Amino acid sequence: MTQLPPTAKPITSWRPYWAKRFGTAKFLPTSREEMDALGWDSCDVVLVTGDAYVDHPSFGMAVIGRVLEAQGFRVGIIAQPDWQSAEPFKALGKPNLFWGVTAGNMDSMINRYTADRKIRSDDAYTPGGAGGSRPDRACLVYAQRCREAFPDVPLVIGGIEASLRRIAHYDYWQDKVRRSILVDSKADLLLYGNAERALVEVAHRLGRREPVENITDVRGTAFMRRSHDPSAEGWFELDSSEVDLPGRIDDHINPYLTTSEQASAQGGSCAKEEGQEAAPPQQGGDAAVAVVAMPVSRKSGRIAMPARERTVIRLPSYEQVKSDPVLYAHANRVLHLETNPGNARALVQRHGERDLWINPPPIPLTTAEMDHVFDLSYARSPHPRYADENGRHDGATKIPAWEMIRFSVNIMRGCFGGCTFCSITEHEGRIIQSRSEDSVIREIEEMRDKVTGFTGVVSDLGGPTANMYRLGCKSPQIEAACRKPSCVYPDVCQNLRTDHGPLIKMYRRARALPGVKKILIGSGLRYDLAVKSPEYIKELVTHHVGGYLKIAPEHTEGGPLSKMMKPGIGTYDRFKQLFEQFSAEAGKQQFLIPYFIAAHPGTSDEDMMNLALWLKRNGFRADQVQTFYPSPMATATAMYHSGMNPLKGISRDAAKGEKVDIVRGERRRRLHKAFLRYHDPNNWPLLRDALKDMGRADLIGNGKHHLIPTFQPATDTGYQSARRKNSTVAGARTSVAKPTGKQAAAPVGKPTAVAGKAAPGFGKPAGPGKGAVSHAKPAGQAPRRGTLLTQHTGLPPRDSGARAGASKATGGRKGR
Repeated sequence: MTQLPPTAKPITSWRPYWAKRFGTAKFLPTSREEMDALGWDSCDVVLVTGDAYVDHPSFGMAVIGRVLEAQGFRVGIIAQPDWQSAEPFKALGKPNLFWGVTAGNMDSMINRYTADRKIRSDDAYTPGGAGGSRPDRACLVYAQRCREAFPDVPLVIGGIEASLRRIAHYDYWQDKVRRSILVDSKADLLLYGNAERALVEVAHRLGRREPVENITDVRGTAFMRRSHDPSAEGWFELDSSEVDLPGRIDDHINPYLTTSEQASAQGGSCAKEEGQEAAPPQQGGDAAVAVVAMPVSRKSGRIAMPARERTVIRLPSYEQVKSDPVLYAHANRVLHLETNPGNARALVQRHGERDLWINPPPIPLTTAEMDHVFDLSYARSPHPRYADENGRHDGATKIPAWEMIRFSVNIMRGCFGGCTFCSITEHEGRIIQSRSEDSVIREIEEMRDKVTGFTGVVSDLGGPTANMYRLGCKSPQIEAACRKPSCVYPDVCQNLRTDHGPLIKMYRRARALPGVKKILIGSGLRYDLAVKSPEYIKELVTHHVGGYLKIAPEHTEGGPLSKMMKPGIGTYDRFKQLFEQFSAEAGKQQFLIPYFIAAHPGTSDEDMMNLALWLKRNGFRADQVQTFYPSPMATATAMYHSGMNPLKGISRDAAKGEKVDIVRGERRRRLHKAFLRYHDPNNWPLLRDALKDMGRADLIGNGKHHLIPTFQPATDTGYQSARRKNSTVAGARTSVAKPTGKQAAAPVGKPTAVAGKAAPGFGKPAGPGKGAVSHAKPAGQAPRRGTLLTQHTGLPPRDSGARAGASKATGGRKGR
């Protein structure tokens, strides 16, 4: 029978809650005074977030708040509260329905720590960019304080931090497997992914006074369930708590056994045949989950599986995955196979005496629903409480993340790339959710007319990926049945629509709007898709590139690329050829900014050496470099923790499973980073030793074909971080190596520094895990007078008082 994609109740079809009579607020209230001004005596929902409150659709709390407001609920926001006591959490009074808690647009640990586990001194989601405004594991801390403030109010957690920690997960900062965040937070419900659909249903059901413990059937939610819970009746359980079982994970169901024999094999008996009450089957300790003999097809003789919507897969327990990396990798593989909303089954994982129950992913929003979410009455500005003495938000109190997305428009959600190091797919899903062209145009016009400081330049029309707008599977039936982790690896799927026509049409209509001078594309481009549509590349290069375009090859070698699920470097070369061809036809000199990852699982020292050689041959210098950052639940993180490759299947038999080379230890991680910054004299001693150990001393010399020189200038031995404040300064640099060859000939105006790739979430600032590279620029060369200086073209020297000599010697360029 043909499998059809599931459907869901539209989020706009719910009967509004009675409080809708209060209308909409210019800003959702953050204090009692603001509530009084709106005529509210209480809030139905209070949202707690680790970010400053910016009422813009790129900020998760603003989206959730406005969506609930449109449903008729009175919503208040407590942003970046002091977590030292419960008092700040009482500021808006007791919520009538529930607490909504999130750490913010980023995981709080990634937000607060570098890939080297050093604490950051800045926070892009805080006024003034100051660090320290949120605690470690903010979701847990906020949930605890909410419980202290009003213990009897239902507690719902969500956002990127909760979403990626919804299951037992490896925690890089503690170097151990932690329990699901739902267990540690003691929340009633966890909402994962883009949660509008689930949240609207939960809010209305709580508004009807339905007990929160009865809300166990909402897709996109997770909750805790005790043994013998009657709400689990009618579910069929497949046991996948071990590896190396013969056949499918449901192979324990033997069609040749009677019901009595099957029950006996499970440690119970069949009441129907034995004439007595059946003993509970020993299936993960949950008596309500049935184990029965399965019907067999008369034609094929195969087992007829139960309906997926009533099937749950039992993963290895927390206690098992905590002590067994093989089972951890196995659980990670099963979880990623159950992520397609069209065919995913529920998952259950034992935590102590209770089961963590994860319902299938939410049904993606339709275009009409996406338009509804983005067309709500956002103020498109930070809350007035963050204004400076002049009532503005671009001075000392400006919020860096807001500045980044201030004049950008999000046109879609989701990503079907499936990159193993990235968490966007795990959070937003693989199915692209696109807005209509009219909705996007309306937002551009509203931004033009209402947002202070708009000069006619739209900084981005994009999303997680710039060019996945309206792309998807050609067949809804195939899409509903597909279990592939990526639609573009190892090659672009033949069933994937790659027509960029709708996106080109939107670009042309948007730049024709009165008052719009330029539209740039700031989101990362998926170039293996772009080469399928040369017309799109021509449109992009001719009209929407501001001199530099960022793309992400990630590496040049097949070993690490296969662990990342990224295309070969040949695809980059094809895109580069088209990019340069169309740039020349447009009469423009434009450059690509490629991103690379150091120390990714599966990367050998030789791989990094070959990447460094490729960089030098192509005249690139990596200015900002960070090593691989293991984010919770990512497939690459499972590789890092287990040393195995979940993409190839997990087995305890060494001949079946695939081992992965893991880059551990500070010295080796520094070495891989040093290869990307081969041009930095501080790295030359480490690289010389490594090249000699690798038998490649032939790469040490003073010729153009050598990677590093034999001479060593006096250096400061300091560490240049991607964020300037995280750099470790050891002393003044007295000299630098003279650039040679292609590097010396690189023209002024090529980029010298760009920010790292964005972290998972909505509108994001630069995040960890990647390094951007730039065409070489001679050291000490000052910017031309009259040149508009940006982070791409080189900022002027900053007088910090700490490295005057170094600034003079290097032309003032520092890690930012």
